[in-house]
Amino acid sequence: MPLSCKGRVRGVEPSRGDIDDALGKYSLTLIDSLDTLAVMGELKEFAAAIKRVAQDVTVSNDVVVSVFETNIRVLGGLLSAHVLASLFRSMGNIYLSSYNDEMLTLAEDIAKRLLPAFNTATGLPYPRVNLKYGVNRTRPDGSLQSDTCTACAGSNLMEFAALSRLTGNPVYEQTARKAMNAIWQNRNKVSNLVGNVINVDSGRWVRQDAGVGAGIDSYYEYCLKSYVLLGDVTYWDRFQKVLCFFF
Repeated sequence: MPLSCKGRVRGVEPSRGDIDDALGKYSLTLIDSLDTLAVMGELKEFAAAIKRVAQDVTVSNDVVVSVFETNIRVLGGLLSAHVLASLFRSMGNIYLSSYNDEMLTLAEDIAKRLLPAFNTATGLPYPRVNLKYGVNRTRPDGSLQSDTCTACAGSNLMEFAALSRLTGNPVYEQTARKAMNAIWQNRNKVSNLVGNVINVDSGRWVRQDAGVGAGIDSYYEYCLKSYVLLGDVTYWDRFQKVLCFFF
């Protein structure tokens, strides 16, 4: 069958549940693919896409999104686009000569809207946040939003740290480090393994099953990559301790 592509807008089409948590009315696919255009050498299209994002995308929408998905796809996409655009601008590329750090400005805007999710007793983030109004702890069914998977809580440091280094504002990196530390502090002290789901208010494990699969995987990934990006041996040490258990 032929492939087709159609934009999807939250609140306009029938909800697909959690699968729509990444959609924040901020042109997700466009932002998430910006760096791909640059890597492929399509610099004219890259510059045009950046201009479109700068002109048309807003992140102050009244919509609840996944903190994890928004971080890795939107914040990450904007930061990588900024770094690449700045690089090509410095090299004298004609298509990027007028780039004026718009992607970095938008990246900091979205990060500021994610920060309220981290305002918990443990520093672990709530799994979802409203981009306009912040955290609403009550779900539509009346239950409290207090549990999150380990991967969601512990996969923010690379983007947040990069943003801090690029803007000179340490609050983003400090916030993400606190969340990473909270997970590690609550690990099993014998095996150094962490559970799958944790309560952001108490730091207690809701699901204690451990592994390297869904719900945990990117926490370990971020331990390794944070060491590579930041050169902080703390995260390499944590990664190695878990690696030794499995292998």
